[in-house]
Amino acid sequence: MKKQTYASVWDAIEDTPGAAASMRVRAELMIAIQRYVEASGDTQVQAAKHLGLTQPRLNDLLRGRIEKFSLDALVNMLARVGRHVAVKVKKAA
Repeated sequence: MKKQTYASVWDAIEDTPGAAASMRVRAELMIAIQRYVEASGDTQVQAAKHLGLTQPRLNDLLRGRIEKFSLDALVNMLARVGRHVAVKVKKAA
């Protein structure tokens, strides 16, 4: 059996390059939100309110339930707390 290597875990588990790219970006945005919550010092209830979520929904995000969040939703959450999301497009390796 030939050993296969991947550029990222998303490339290994997703069926298409597009799906892998979407998961990669969503993961990055979720990490940014997690860092915001940690740095804010707010309770989950307070942080959720600032992000426009309920506390259980924020808990899903903090637990990494990536399939429950779209790119649009994650960008909107970050915008609500004064974060700007920039997109950089580059040629694939």
